[in-house]
Amino acid sequence: MSDTAATTTPIETPPDRLAASPRSPYYDAALLERGVGVRFKGQEKTNVEEYCISEGWVRLAVGAKTDRRGQPLTIKLQGEVEAYFRDLAQDA
Repeated sequence: MSDTAATTTPIETPPDRLAASPRSPYYDAALLERGVGVRFKGQEKTNVEEYCISEGWVRLAVGAKTDRRGQPLTIKLQGEVEAYFRDLAQDA
């Protein structure tokens, strides 16, 4: 019974790695629906396609440009990454 209780309670910290593309193995629709915010080098970023806290990088969409498969063009930047849930940030 403890397994079902653990799955129904919301987690307090976002995962180490998360992607916005359904093609990625790090995609999680439930977490994205909940709302994950990302700060990169202390600045709030709203165009994050993927991030990894432990490796210290974010992949940002570059404008409205797309590649030949229709996916957004991205740039990978290195630096301090902090992820948080938006609903917890509003409560605090």
